[in-house]
Amino acid sequence: MGVPPRHEKGAGNRKRPRKEGSAAPAAQKEGSKASQGGPLPRLEPAAAEYFRRAHETLKSGFDSEEEKALFASNVLEEAEAVPVPLSLDPAGSLLLQALVPSASPASLCRLLRALIPSLCLVARHACGAHILEAALLRAPLLIQEGGEDSGTLEDLVLELGRSIQEELSAFALDAHASFVVRTLLQALGGARVGSDGGRGLQVLGTSHSRAKLAKPGSEGPTDFEVPNSFLSLLRGFSESFGELISEFIANKFFSLCLQVVLEVLHRKLPEACSQLCCSVIGYLSSRNPAAGQSALLVFLKDATCSRVLDKVLEVSDPKALRSFYKVHVRRQLQVLAGHPVANFTLQRLIQAAPRKLLGKLFEELNPGLEEILALEHLGVITALLGACRKHGAHQQEVLQGLLEAFHCWEPPSRQLVCAPLIASLLAFEVYYGEEEEEEEEEMADPSPRLNSVSYHGSLMLQHCLHFADPSVVLRSLAATTPPDLVTLACDPAGSHVFDALLASPSVPEKQRRKVLRLLKGHYVSLACSKHGSRVLDAVWSRATLPAKREMAQELVEHEQKLRHDPFGHHLVRNFALTHFLKRRRDWERLQEAGKKRRELFAEILED
Repeated sequence: MGVPPRHEKGAGNRKRPRKEGSAAPAAQKEGSKASQGGPLPRLEPAAAEYFRRAHETLKSGFDSEEEKALFASNVLEEAEAVPVPLSLDPAGSLLLQALVPSASPASLCRLLRALIPSLCLVARHACGAHILEAALLRAPLLIQEGGEDSGTLEDLVLELGRSIQEELSAFALDAHASFVVRTLLQALGGARVGSDGGRGLQVLGTSHSRAKLAKPGSEGPTDFEVPNSFLSLLRGFSESFGELISEFIANKFFSLCLQVVLEVLHRKLPEACSQLCCSVIGYLSSRNPAAGQSALLVFLKDATCSRVLDKVLEVSDPKALRSFYKVHVRRQLQVLAGHPVANFTLQRLIQAAPRKLLGKLFEELNPGLEEILALEHLGVITALLGACRKHGAHQQEVLQGLLEAFHCWEPPSRQLVCAPLIASLLAFEVYYGEEEEEEEEEMADPSPRLNSVSYHGSLMLQHCLHFADPSVVLRSLAATTPPDLVTLACDPAGSHVFDALLASPSVPEKQRRKVLRLLKGHYVSLACSKHGSRVLDAVWSRATLPAKREMAQELVEHEQKLRHDPFGHHLVRNFALTHFLKRRRDWERLQEAGKKRRELFAEILED
């Protein structure tokens, strides 16, 4: 499949209708700003038509990678004549973004050499920034492979990086150029980061999901080798960011760049990371100190600065975390937990805290769990439970504090209903519809139904099931009515409680079976649910042969219904219900063989 002819009569003279919501006006507006009011360079109609047809050819596909590489080389060679107009054109930008990941070292060198003289204009343009991002992601991989032009490509990336470093404030404060800065930092460090700050610009005209964009591996390896010259320049960027903290830390774009450089330095240059963290903490704590408390508390409550502090805590070593607590936030944790912004930074501190520091955090937070629950700052509670699970410390104390917050610790009989209370995030009196002073025996409805499951409630139950002694939650699940267990299993968040029940090594097999046995008689309801069918599949994979017989016997009576259900038909296949109905011995041999395979793989994974 060849390159389309460059010139064609009548090409490009017709105006194509612009789709609603097109980014072109925004792109032109940003480009105007970048060029300080001057007109943007535009493609000639004939050139625009050539590249449009090239893009259509690219989208139609190729018979081989060699053919695609040749096509990309030819089109990029044509692009050398109009690199800036093509990069700033919405359609041309899409074409270059598709070609750069397949570009050869020589082609990428020519493209970068043509763009660097207009770096400020291209980087600060909505379309041009995409091209620089793509080139910076491609360059380290080509340099790592070696080759004739790898040295030249390395020099060009360094030239581009030094140009950005010289005017770092201009690039890092711009909505579009800041993306280029973040990508450059990752390329210099040889590390793709998965935080919000590390995400690239969303491709114009595409519908990539946020979840996909969040995955650093979706556009290449997360770690790759880079030359020592790249790490030297990265260290220089660390110093430059340290010098600009006092002026721009409150700027949201600069804040995102600072978060990325902290994470990359943490993975590649830990000493430089520690120095930059000290610079951030030192500056923020020196601003307008109040009597009796750290000035840092003000910035913990700021939406932009708190994000930087989140990252600082994430990459700090245990000694720095202990110092942070002692100097800045000791005896202030309840205040931070109740603040709508600062509570998120507190969560990062809890998650990063070493075991000894966790004890101090727990002592401050545990008495106020009910207030935190009332404010619905549930991430603080789940972070505390997760940290206690991780370190194997304060588990029974935090469980008691949690049940006290839900008013189901005393009398002990109330502990039997803690699971639905936590799952629904409702206190005992609210769940049962009685006032606090009423006695348990006077309940009008002793067994109200579980109507909804909270995401954070599910997380709390999962953490509790992984505690060294999960008996309180297990007894509550065993006392929960089967319909409520079905509601829990069929809920998107609640279904993961069963994952924890099946996976937790601290759950005794006897108690696990006691809970799972309550699902008997409801297998069809589970099988016909998107999330319930997944739970049933997980239960089946751990069940003994007699238990599988019972499950299959109940399901096979509704085989036709399951076959026509969008979720149930998968279980008909996975459980081999047709074999169970017509060839029972074959079915049993199949189940035994599957069990042996799983045991063999488990042994291999352990080794």
